[in-house]
Amino acid sequence: MNKHTDIDDKLERLLQRELSALPLRRAPGALESRVLGELARRAALPWWQRSFANWPMGPRVIFVLICVALIGATFLGGVSAVLGVRSLTEVGALLLSWIQPALVVAASAGGLAALLLRLIPPLWLYGGLTVGAMLYVMLFGLGAAAYRMLYRPSLAGDRL
Repeated sequence: MNKHTDIDDKLERLLQRELSALPLRRAPGALESRVLGELARRAALPWWQRSFANWPMGPRVIFVLICVALIGATFLGGVSAVLGVRSLTEVGALLLSWIQPALVVAASAGGLAALLLRLIPPLWLYGGLTVGAMLYVMLFGLGAAAYRMLYRPSLAGDRL
């Protein structure tokens, strides 16, 4: 670390220490009542007027399926406009002729995966999953340790 960042870090720690020593202040009454009123108003909203993350699972799934159907219809309309095809039957047949090789490859890959899963002993599968999970935990642990060492130096004993 250079001298400039050392001074900045010490100043930041000193400022944090002094600000945390200040007593907490109470919010003005008008602000507090407005905030609590807004929280109560938001809690009273029906589920469809809240954010998508607060919707029940059923309506979320239906909404996503409707969106996927609309995207598919838009794609079909675009393909038919580009190709100059007059009926959706012709567009569907054309799309299926394009998609069929990919579906055959996907089905073959699925069959191969199912065969391999039947051939590999379950203990090996569980062991592989355990090793993979441990590697992920180690990755995030090492990342957190490196972050703490590089960007969050120890606060103990440092004085300005």
